[in-house]
Amino acid sequence: MSTFIRKVKTKNGATAVQIVHKSGRQVTAIKHIGSAHTQEKLTLLLEIARQYLLAGQLPLFTQCPEKPSIFALGSASAFLLQTLSSIYRTLGFDSLQDSTFEQLTLARLIEPASKLDTIRVLSELGCDPPSYTAIHRCLKKVAVDDYRSRIATLCFQAGHPDHLSLLLYDVTTLYFEIPKEDGFRRPGLSKERRLEPQIVVGLLVDRSGFPLEIHEFEGNTSETKTIIPIVAAFCRRHQLDTSRLTITADAGMLSAANLQELEEAGFAFIVGSRIAKTPYQIKEFKRSRPGQLFTDRQIFESVQAFGYRKADKVERRVIYQYKKKRAQLDLSNIDKQIIKAKRIINGQAPLKKAPFLMLTKSRPALDQELIDEHRLRAGIKGYVTNLPTIQEDPKHGVPPQEIIDAYHQLFQVEKSFRMSKSDLKARPIFHYKLDSIRAHLTIVFAALAIARYIEEKTELSIKKFIQTLRVIRTPTLLINGVKTQIPPLIPDRVQRIVENLDKNL
Repeated sequence: MSTFIRKVKTKNGATAVQIVHKSGRQVTAIKHIGSAHTQEKLTLLLEIARQYLLAGQLPLFTQCPEKPSIFALGSASAFLLQTLSSIYRTLGFDSLQDSTFEQLTLARLIEPASKLDTIRVLSELGCDPPSYTAIHRCLKKVAVDDYRSRIATLCFQAGHPDHLSLLLYDVTTLYFEIPKEDGFRRPGLSKERRLEPQIVVGLLVDRSGFPLEIHEFEGNTSETKTIIPIVAAFCRRHQLDTSRLTITADAGMLSAANLQELEEAGFAFIVGSRIAKTPYQIKEFKRSRPGQLFTDRQIFESVQAFGYRKADKVERRVIYQYKKKRAQLDLSNIDKQIIKAKRIINGQAPLKKAPFLMLTKSRPALDQELIDEHRLRAGIKGYVTNLPTIQEDPKHGVPPQEIIDAYHQLFQVEKSFRMSKSDLKARPIFHYKLDSIRAHLTIVFAALAIARYIEEKTELSIKKFIQTLRVIRTPTLLINGVKTQIPPLIPDRVQRIVENLDKNL
């Protein structure tokens, strides 16, 4: 009886390694060790087969023959990197033909870090990372070759442009870890309540939150002066028919000049309305129905004149809606402000300006009339639009609830900003050259597109997606001087996530 190792070519071109047991000329048993497509894996399988044959045998000589050298060189999250790279290619970003930009974008998704520390992140992922000098050459190329415009075009094409009807817009601020300001980085109204120099960033997304356009402005730029440049650039870039697009923005974007420019450009718009005083319809409802409460989601409609000069005033459709949950929060905040005012009146807190506090010649007092007015409009949210009512245009008129629902899609752009700031760590910014700042935001823009794509297809947050795939490690062994990578075992749950992602790809 004899036992030996044999190699057999399979139909798919691999080489199978087997241990064969023979009695005379008859094969009595065959043990399949595995199949290899590469020389490195074949070497490993042959070594495993030899170890199997020697198992349990005593050495013939006092000195054992030399053992094969097998060393573990390390492991990397190559599976995660390959999956993200496939999405990068699916979105068409590989058309930039810049491997360093791709590495910087994927590293920002996996572990956001400074440009210098990104080299360490890429090394741990099993990449051949670029040098620090190469990274800065890449940042310069991103700005000079206008990568952002090309990425914006690719994002627009990936976002089903035929079905694009609603655009969501918002702004945020990103601060710098430097005390010195310049012509671009300036202190301004910070959304993060920071005193450092900052820039203002405007983001335009579709109704799912997928990014379409990003732009940076000087740190002291007013929010109302950002929407028109971004929307105009977006429409010019893609040569869009503005008559089929509706722009939705928060109350910070509300200015008579903005609304006029949007309307002249042919856009429909929905913006939040600041309620400085109680609307007439609310007062009339309370007057005619004393003691009667609003019903949840009750809607009031009116027409309001907008404009600074009387000759320029334009009447626009305004919708108000009451929500019980919002009213509870508003009333709670009113009660807290009353408590603060009372503390000042009773001398328990220093005298300072406070809501509902009326300063008189004798002593401070509560402004009860103002309190009553705030309580009256608790839970009321306003929306301004130039979309027609059904009565005005039975064919193209839009009902109030549909307008409200469209406005509340703004949470998608807010979510994209949160992802940029937390998951992608867009701030603080450590760059000081304008081109580098713009290149940094372009990398964040590309990473955000990949992140939103993953979230839409897998229904997992980008953080959870990275955590799930990052633990799957690909080990690298050194066997008799030959480097060999061992494919990792993919759990069924992860395989389903990737298969689902691949179906959508």
